[in-house]
Amino acid sequence: MALARAVALVLALVGPGSALAAEPADDGGPAAHLPANIRRVTWFGERPDWSHDGRRLLFLSKTFGDAMEIDLETGAIRNLTAGFPHHGYVRAMYLANGDILLSGPEQYDPRNPDDARRSSMLYVLGKGLTAAPSALGVRCNEGPAVSRERLHIAWTEWSASSRDQPPARSEMFEADIVYDDGRPRLANRRSIIDNGALPFPSTLETQSFRPPEEKELTFSAYDPVGNPADACIVDLATRRVTNLTHSPDVYEEPEGIFPDGRSTLIESDRQNRQGPGHIDIWRLALDGSGRSERLTRFSDHPGYKASNPVVSDDGRRFAFQMGRAGEAAGVGHGLFVYSFEGVGADK
Repeated sequence: MALARAVALVLALVGPGSALAAEPADDGGPAAHLPANIRRVTWFGERPDWSHDGRRLLFLSKTFGDAMEIDLETGAIRNLTAGFPHHGYVRAMYLANGDILLSGPEQYDPRNPDDARRSSMLYVLGKGLTAAPSALGVRCNEGPAVSRERLHIAWTEWSASSRDQPPARSEMFEADIVYDDGRPRLANRRSIIDNGALPFPSTLETQSFRPPEEKELTFSAYDPVGNPADACIVDLATRRVTNLTHSPDVYEEPEGIFPDGRSTLIESDRQNRQGPGHIDIWRLALDGSGRSERLTRFSDHPGYKASNPVVSDDGRRFAFQMGRAGEAAGVGHGLFVYSFEGVGADK
């Protein structure tokens, strides 16, 4: 039995399609004490993204790993990037046409992984998986934002800096993805804002276009010392920025947004004020009231956190990952799905 489990896990990580192996025993952490509306769907992986039909999750096997896809009904997992050489990916997200936006470095030095995260390139992988990804020719720091309605993305570029110092400049851009004879490229690129436009010191990271009109973009504003963060939103026409959280002593980072545009999920340590290694997932209203609701309680178990939530297109579920305190941001130990059935999805 142990051998079968090991073989299934290896196939899931490197093979084109395999069933999810039976899980090893949990160690008493939050995964062993899940409420009825949360279920675990993988025992490895990080940074999930929903397919538009809600049937699959795209995710990374690990930071600087492969892009994987799981069928939520059958549990079958396939490796989408095993067919060509690469240095690993830090993001994988579905585009509106079903192709996949990838972010990954051109080179990777394991002694300086942060350098690779800060200088990853954006690529498009065709949904047919018949060719290697096409480079879009821009560098992205941390995560891009992807429209689910049109072929449009936003991303952040940071100036060169050392591992121990925040970048002097971070600037957010947006552009369309167009195809010439089947090959993708960026068009209509424009700057949104840079951190010099904000009335408080920060570095920026794009997060989500606000539906349904997509006239605004949520983003993270990180304190220069690297720990606290605020959830912000920018009007793409006027470039007016609104700080949604105003919490200088609390970590608040926007993540997946709801399809009606009325609220967003955030990562926060407001329940314990112990920093980004001890976060949980909250729902934050976008009506200016600051009203919020805690949705997960993984950080109640010492050494654990819940992070990187993304909302399904129908707004009925969100996927997220389990993390460990002390590990790099984004490192995950399996994916979970939270259902709003019976727990106030219409708030």
